[in-house]
Amino acid sequence: MALVDRTFRSLFLTELAVGFAITFRQMFKPKVTVNYPHEKGPLSSRFRGEHALRRYASGEERCIACKLCEAICPAQAITIEAEPRDDGSRRTTRYDIDMVKCIYCGFCQEACPVDAIVEGPNYEFAAETREELLYNKDKLLANGDRWECEIAANLSTDAPYR
Repeated sequence: MALVDRTFRSLFLTELAVGFAITFRQMFKPKVTVNYPHEKGPLSSRFRGEHALRRYASGEERCIACKLCEAICPAQAITIEAEPRDDGSRRTTRYDIDMVKCIYCGFCQEACPVDAIVEGPNYEFAAETREELLYNKDKLLANGDRWECEIAANLSTDAPYR
């Protein structure tokens, strides 16, 4: 019986007909390919991309120089220097992240008590030299200003799970 079945399949090319049927069905389904530079796929609210320092709505930076992010960083990619201000609070004078060393673990974001340092939604930050990946406080604040809407939305979405 198996010999007759095998002969029938090879004589009438049933595998080829099944392949054509699958191809024909797929031609009329919606495309799943993303045209990357012009279209981007969805990102999770927990995506860990380029770092950013956030500000309060008043424009004051959130970082209180507690140095928890520097202490918890397993790659030792964060360097913070701070000094007290006239009103008695502490603020950072230097906040550097070596993005080459960073392993994007998210520990800095989890350790921050005021959500000052976050990993934003930007994943397109390639550089030609190593020096371009040494982020200082100004670059981090600029990232925070640029991505604040998306960062705030992601943090509010993720808030019930924190």
